[in-house]
Amino acid sequence: MPLSAWRALLALLLPTLLAQGEARRREATRAGAATGPALLRLSHHLLENYRKGVRPVRDWRTPTTVSIDVIVYAILSVDEKNQVLTTYIWYRQYWNDEFLQWNPEDFDNITKLSIPTDSIWVPDILINEFVDVGKSPNIPYVYVRHHGEVQNYKPLQVVTACSLDIYNFPFDVQNCSLTFTSWLHTIQDINISLWRLPEKVKDDKSIFMNQGEWELLGVLAQFREFSIESSDCYAEMKFYVVIRRRPLFYVVSLLLPSIFLMVMDIVGFYLPPDSGERVSFKVTLLLGYSVFLIIVSDTLPATAIGTPLIGVYFVVCMALLVLSLAETILIVRLVHKQDLQQPVPAWLRRLVLERVAALLCLGEQSHSHRPPAPSQATKTEDWPAMGNHCSHLGGPCDSEKTPRGRASPPPPPPREASLAVRGLLQELAAIRHFLEKRDESRQVARDWLRVGSVLDRLLFRIYLLAVLAYTATLLTLWSIWQYS
Repeated sequence: MPLSAWRALLALLLPTLLAQGEARRREATRAGAATGPALLRLSHHLLENYRKGVRPVRDWRTPTTVSIDVIVYAILSVDEKNQVLTTYIWYRQYWNDEFLQWNPEDFDNITKLSIPTDSIWVPDILINEFVDVGKSPNIPYVYVRHHGEVQNYKPLQVVTACSLDIYNFPFDVQNCSLTFTSWLHTIQDINISLWRLPEKVKDDKSIFMNQGEWELLGVLAQFREFSIESSDCYAEMKFYVVIRRRPLFYVVSLLLPSIFLMVMDIVGFYLPPDSGERVSFKVTLLLGYSVFLIIVSDTLPATAIGTPLIGVYFVVCMALLVLSLAETILIVRLVHKQDLQQPVPAWLRRLVLERVAALLCLGEQSHSHRPPAPSQATKTEDWPAMGNHCSHLGGPCDSEKTPRGRASPPPPPPREASLAVRGLLQELAAIRHFLEKRDESRQVARDWLRVGSVLDRLLFRIYLLAVLAYTATLLTLWSIWQYS
């Protein structure tokens, strides 16, 4: 028989032989269904000739589309110093494996099967921000459906790098990204898509543990293509995890003690300026605030690229306390009583007791100048003169006071009497000089006290305005950040 005839006969018989072989295989499968477990036979059927090192497509030009989904379960830690975020997420992905398909009717109507992950092809999708391997549980199985869909569900402890901005601490909002991409395959081999709609991913807080320090605001998803070289293009899916810190603990433990100390510093201005208790009170407050800063230094986040605003707030409060103490020292120095204190200069009296007092609505603070008293030298010289005059005229004066009579005794010797009177008058002049000097010193001290009181009121109001403006600015900023 010629060769062409054999070929024609073989072409006619080949379909019949293949159909018979397929029918025998099905019959053998159906016959063994009554004797062997369906799951075991199905697993053997799928993995007998499976090659996990090859991408599961029949046409190599067809890309494998991997759909992924992320649900945030908990925020474990935020390390501001090392710029590291640790989260616990539920990660889901599925793709179509063309080599893992079967007819459910041949295997006891099984439509879903769990098989070991190590036995099949798995896409090499990683997170670009990984900095450490977290303690994630190992899930060794995946689900495979009869039409070839592979579902891979697993929880992940993700330790990723994140650019943390702590300037607004403790009212800060952090935005950290989780970028899922294939480490090797280009978009022609592996494409990435989102499992659910972006709106559902954003508002999904069903499993989030909401009792910690951080509050989940939302998860934003974004797909983009990027290329490292001109010929290679990769697909990536970014998930932006937006979290906000709960500030109540830090407000109670950091802000309120500082506010209380500043209020006490303001109240300390109502102590008398001429009292030394104000200086000791201000020094005690300054020491207390220093101890407070040492205690809270470990609580404040520290980075090499920035300082939180609350740290600047504490430093400014310390500076205000130092200025308050310096103002108190200045006022106490002005009103301090001393014997060698100079009178208040005329220009200072006009500036402080007239203009500043009128500006502060403190009433009339200036007093009319007393007329200059006669010099003590003149007074001291007049007393001996009067004594000498009386001593010289002692006889006639006494003779005028004494009734005239022939039997009156003669007057005493004038010299001893004049010496006694002169000594007495000198003592009286010294006493008068001392009293006038003391009154003059007291008047100078009262003038300086009035000047110090007016300056104290002026500096107190300036200090109070500075503290209120600074506090209002910080509260406004923190309110905007908290409710933005």
